[in-house]
Amino acid sequence: MKFDDIQANLLKTIANLDGVPQGAVNIRIDGSPALRHSSPNIQIIPKQDKPGFDLEVAPGTKGETVHVPVILTKSGLTDMVYNTFIIGEAADVTIIAGCGIHNSSHMNSQHDGIHEFILYPHSKLRYVEKHYGEGSGQGKKILNPTTTVQVAEGATIEMEMVQIAGVDDAVRTTTVHIQEKGYVKMIERLLTHGDQHAESHVEMHIDGPGGSGQVLSRSVAKENSEQVFRAALIGKADCAGHVECDSIIMDHSKIRAIPQLVAEDANAVLTHEAAIGRIAGEQLIKLMSLGLTEQQAIDTIIEGFLR
Repeated sequence: MKFDDIQANLLKTIANLDGVPQGAVNIRIDGSPALRHSSPNIQIIPKQDKPGFDLEVAPGTKGETVHVPVILTKSGLTDMVYNTFIIGEAADVTIIAGCGIHNSSHMNSQHDGIHEFILYPHSKLRYVEKHYGEGSGQGKKILNPTTTVQVAEGATIEMEMVQIAGVDDAVRTTTVHIQEKGYVKMIERLLTHGDQHAESHVEMHIDGPGGSGQVLSRSVAKENSEQVFRAALIGKADCAGHVECDSIIMDHSKIRAIPQLVAEDANAVLTHEAAIGRIAGEQLIKLMSLGLTEQQAIDTIIEGFLR
């Protein structure tokens, strides 16, 4: 399958694809599946009652990578998809997702992804999701992912959730349940500018003894943009959890960080820290002394901060 220049650029930006990848893949373009391949160990099965798929990883599968990006290039389109990811016992795989929107119209373009992850005992998943918007039109680029995660005994998931640039409105809702000796690490990196608005709502329930979870957020708000970050850790057993929010605020932007800890067991150990501040003057001076302009120094600091 060949992609046009806009499609190819979006796929490169959100999923680092230069063409059709090897192995299991599902590429959705403008509300319809454009390319779908399974592999011997990973089956991608279309849902019968609604748009989306069930992705099933066979027990014991090791080292495979699945690409499931979504792109929108038709202005005025509202796309909703329901995807279920089932990671078999003792499997260890990577899923590369993400959504890119190109909108050059006055009409809004929107993608709502409803995702469910089910990790069987002792499985391991690395999940990468990048969101990006572009286009010269006045219509908004809107992304609203809703994610639920079920982590069975001894299973592990590392989630990297990134909003690169260009997304006008986003509400990200994530709910996680962790069983005995399960582990979740969720990393969020977010950049907003202009009049953009972004919200992230995370609930992490550590239900089983020996379970642990981390929510790590780094964000930069520029110009008149607004961000809201809410993260709740609920410890229901002998467990450990940590929430960390670190943000750079610039220009006339607004940031709210609201961490919450709820301990329902005397042996739960839950911690949080949050910091919001501007770029330190000494950082700028140091970089400018090396020959960078002020804007180049600011861009370098932001790029390093969000890496």
